[in-house]
Amino acid sequence: MTKLKNPQSSELLEVIKTSKHAFYFAGLVSLFINLLMLVPSLYMLQLYDRVLASRSQETLLMLTLIVVVMFGVMGTLEFVRSRILIRVGNTIDSKMSTRLFNTMFALANKTPGKSTSQPLSDLTQIRQFLTGTPLFAFFDAPWIPIYIAIMFMFHYWLGWFAIFAAIIAFALTIINEKRTKKSLEESNRYFQQSQSFIQTSLRNSEIIEAMGMHANVRNRWYKRYIAFLNEQSRASDEAGLWSNLSKTTRMLMQSLVLGLGGYLAIVGEMSPGMMIAGSILMGRALAPIDLMTSTWKQFSGARSAYARLNKLLDEFPEAAKPTPLPDPKGFIDLESIVVLPPESKVPSLKGISLSIKAGEIVGIIGPSAAGKSSLARAVLGVWPLYSGKVRIDGAEIGHYDRGILGSFIGYLPQDIELFDGTITENIARYEDPKPEMVVEAAMVAGVHEMILQLPKGYDTPIGPGGVALSGGQRQRIGLARALYGYPKIVVLDEPNSNLDDAGERALVQAVSEMKKRNITVLLITHRPSILGIADKIALLREGQLQLFGTRDEVMAALAPKPAVSTQGNEA
Repeated sequence: MTKLKNPQSSELLEVIKTSKHAFYFAGLVSLFINLLMLVPSLYMLQLYDRVLASRSQETLLMLTLIVVVMFGVMGTLEFVRSRILIRVGNTIDSKMSTRLFNTMFALANKTPGKSTSQPLSDLTQIRQFLTGTPLFAFFDAPWIPIYIAIMFMFHYWLGWFAIFAAIIAFALTIINEKRTKKSLEESNRYFQQSQSFIQTSLRNSEIIEAMGMHANVRNRWYKRYIAFLNEQSRASDEAGLWSNLSKTTRMLMQSLVLGLGGYLAIVGEMSPGMMIAGSILMGRALAPIDLMTSTWKQFSGARSAYARLNKLLDEFPEAAKPTPLPDPKGFIDLESIVVLPPESKVPSLKGISLSIKAGEIVGIIGPSAAGKSSLARAVLGVWPLYSGKVRIDGAEIGHYDRGILGSFIGYLPQDIELFDGTITENIARYEDPKPEMVVEAAMVAGVHEMILQLPKGYDTPIGPGGVALSGGQRQRIGLARALYGYPKIVVLDEPNSNLDDAGERALVQAVSEMKKRNITVLLITHRPSILGIADKIALLREGQLQLFGTRDEVMAALAPKPAVSTQGNEA
């Protein structure tokens, strides 16, 4: 795995920096909010030292009106700050969500077992932190020294007591961080494991139900989930302990500073108004630290999410958009390609070289685990090569824009996965469908008549994964999707595995139609019955190319040799 780069130059940080002017403005608004936070202290100071001494109702009324207006302004500014940060969070989310979506698919192709939607959840967690209460503590924290400085202006004992209280509160925050960090990391790890396990299990629900594995699967998931709950509870208990201790300490310090102020007022070193104002200022000085302690779990979660996203984005940097190339015609050249499947150290293809002309039908045969599907994924550019090159029309496949190249490629994998939507949407690959092209692809695939028999024809919703269809129906609709848009290269991986005799005849007709349209077809199959349509055949064994030539040459080489009779010799 690529080493994580310096966060100073991370892609995510650069995106956040694009909103720095909004953060500056939010900081400016925070400045005025914190200035207005002095209003209660000044009000109490004037109330005790002026109003009560003069017994002036007019002064009391004017001071009260000013305070009401100032609090109205403060409330408005807090609303403005909140709206600014919400929009900053939405901006960052909108800039990164598409990038992360692409990265998730890149990760799924590289390491299928690790595919997860966690990156989008991490982005949401960061956005919520940037738009929520925890961030306010960081805006308010720079004002702690200012509040303490004002307390020094009242009396130096109050100032030193405020520093002592701030040190205690800050120490509690650090202890909270140290005590909860490991448990939070462990709980997040167990949570991801339990989520990944249950997602995998749900994809195999039919097998689990049919073979009575439900209880065993549930028990295995429950162990991971209980581990997550235990670690989360441990972290929450620790966080709750130190959060409550911090809150209690703040209230205690406010009471003690009130007592200290009372003593200083008794001995005549400060006024009663300063005593009350000093207590309020102490609360304001400790509030950001108290807020940091109580919301440290959210901060720690956002920090971990930020680190995970940086690591993921660093592993899958955004590629520069390649120079547009001419539309491919369908020539394929493999130059000594070596393929390592995801999470494997043993190559599934070892130095495969072959050349396929445009419009040729090439059958790929061989025993199980010979590397046939690996060859398909390498030709499609789904799996990266360990070494060698895959070229289409002379250009390396990585030099094409995948979005453009994909419209010239059709792919029917072994495991047919249809998308949630209508049959038309599936065949059209979620493009704005062109009805005539959808129908033509279905007719070439031999599935048009079958579609017409469905309740709503081409507009029939098929549900997630095509659960409303049989295996054969999914395979034939998947074939129509592969043929949509007049592709130049079509890869069919075991296309007749779920087909009956009628379906296989339709498949042969479809491949014949592709040949007429000069489409290059790679036909991976175990059944020799469909190889009669092939121009060439490639035989793979243990990841190596054993035979490659015309259909007749390869079939002749594979035909069993007649036994040589030894009867005459024995006579």
